[in-house]
Amino acid sequence: MPALSVKSLHKSYGQLHAVNGVSFEVVRGDVFALLGPNGAGKSTTIEILEGFLKRDGGEVSVLGVDPGERGEQRWLRTRIGVVLQELTVEPFFSVRQVLERNAGYYPSPRAVDEVIELVGLRDKADVKVKKLSGGQQRRLDIGLGIVGNPELLFLDEPTTGLDPAARRMTWELIRALSCQGTTVVLSSHYMDEVEALASHVVVLTKGRIAASGTPSSLGGRDMGKVAISFTMPEGIAVADLPVTPSCLEGLRVEIDTDCELEVLSRLTHWALEEKVSLAGLCVMRQTLEDVYLRLTHEALTSKDEVHS
Repeated sequence: MPALSVKSLHKSYGQLHAVNGVSFEVVRGDVFALLGPNGAGKSTTIEILEGFLKRDGGEVSVLGVDPGERGEQRWLRTRIGVVLQELTVEPFFSVRQVLERNAGYYPSPRAVDEVIELVGLRDKADVKVKKLSGGQQRRLDIGLGIVGNPELLFLDEPTTGLDPAARRMTWELIRALSCQGTTVVLSSHYMDEVEALASHVVVLTKGRIAASGTPSSLGGRDMGKVAISFTMPEGIAVADLPVTPSCLEGLRVEIDTDCELEVLSRLTHWALEEKVSLAGLCVMRQTLEDVYLRLTHEALTSKDEVHS
């Protein structure tokens, strides 16, 4: 049984179709990214999955139950964790007190000291929330999301406000949770984060799915052209190269091609025969951010408004 199953989901606000026929499944233990610009229907979809919003049509299963059924919601609350962009936490409580209070809501919570260690707040355990920095408060938000030892964790922009070290630590925590069997639904505007963590991505635009797939294949990313670049070897003229460059900036050569293996083979064989170095040899496909911007361009430039 998948952790999440969504079939032909619909939600409207008056005449506006916020979610219009969305379908996807999430395998247990996966990190799944749901992406989209403001107004794409992403927040609406997530709130329906969390059981906070009633859908108009379609079928939804979360951990095997319908989140729209009131009789199932209490059971579901004890098995999911939610990290929103902004959480309201009592400012005069300490980190430990806040976590201990929230742990009491769950049947099998993680040990509070373990959570404090996992989110990197060991030195701040007894410090009041109001004295934490913005990044430290964000770590506490994540701690509140995992203290219940959830089977399913919703993360909305989890690393916003974190410094690079804390951001990477959070990535490792998410990977560890996934390896332990926790299913993670991730919403993020950082495409490097999505690429580093997610095994499957769905991009929403105007309430519909614009693309779905792995980060490496999304939107035909794995099949498109590549840019092969390197620094010209000393004493070699452009005319001596076995392949005609597409672009030359100073000593930096770029070759755009959809036959990357053939071009690379010709280049490397030539370099070996001539005994020259192709310094900085690099093969670049379009980035995930490039693909995301292309997929959402119509929604970003449209004058039609859709509730998120």
